[in-house]
Amino acid sequence: MRAVQVLGFDGPAAVRCREVAEPVAGPHDVVIEVRAAGVAFPDVLHTRGLYQNRFEPPFTLGGEVAGVVRSAPASSALEPGDRVVALMQSGAYAEVVAVPTHLVLPLPDELDFAEGACLPVNYLTAHFTLHERGGLRPGETVLVHGASGGVGSATVQLAAAHGARVIAVTSTPEKADLARRLGADDVADVADFRSRVVELTGGRGVDVLVDPVGGDRFTDSLRCLRPRGGRLLVVGFTAGEIPTVKVNRLLLTNTDVRGVGWGAPAFAEPGVVTGQWSDIVPLIRQGAVAPVVGATFPLDRAAEALAVVDERRALGKVVVQL
Repeated sequence: MRAVQVLGFDGPAAVRCREVAEPVAGPHDVVIEVRAAGVAFPDVLHTRGLYQNRFEPPFTLGGEVAGVVRSAPASSALEPGDRVVALMQSGAYAEVVAVPTHLVLPLPDELDFAEGACLPVNYLTAHFTLHERGGLRPGETVLVHGASGGVGSATVQLAAAHGARVIAVTSTPEKADLARRLGADDVADVADFRSRVVELTGGRGVDVLVDPVGGDRFTDSLRCLRPRGGRLLVVGFTAGEIPTVKVNRLLLTNTDVRGVGWGAPAFAEPGVVTGQWSDIVPLIRQGAVAPVVGATFPLDRAAEALAVVDERRALGKVVVQL
């Protein structure tokens, strides 16, 4: 089969589409014929050997797929031909994958395969961020950095669906327009988002701030939190720099900085992902969650797909289609 592999840590341009052996399925694995694979920022980091879970080359990229079941354990509820999405540690950019049963989820009929490939990492991360780590309540105000990207766009939709007021931080008019279509109530430009938050909240600040970007905006993000209960949720560092926190500010303002590490419980604890899915599927069927496919690339052009994410040019989710 064909698969996109990292042969050395030389960045997105150095990945290669190669012929490799099909995976050997274990007794509890579902074998899936892949129709689409999501492209995420951790994939970019993997091409440089910079992600926390590092694999040694050669290895196949990718952590989320949508496709059709070829075979499944008798103990599962899945049958050959079922449309599914699935999570993986790596290996998604391939024609066939084998995935543990508890990480395979039914794909609702309302979505095609490209849309399905947008769901596993971004929407489950956003759900975990807002609900388990953020404790979001209806009526609260949420600020979302990187609101037009993969995790950001999912967060905007899920927060709006939960009854929150959403302020989206974007960097171009096109990204601002997308954020509004996703359900953002207000938009702030990244260059002056702090002053815009003061204006929009009457100086009160936001209840929840979701930050998948990090970098030099972090201090101003802390200053956007409302005193006595504001929560800043650290999702990632697409800006590259990992910021630090002067904890005296947290003490003086009674605010929180909370890490969001969804991957570890998702992969290790059966039931985490399926529980989240049961919350998200009704929102898909209601039309409240509609993944935005920003660009698609064939498997042999995966390097170009990774470059779009690396250079933060994506409007929505980038997908590799097979």
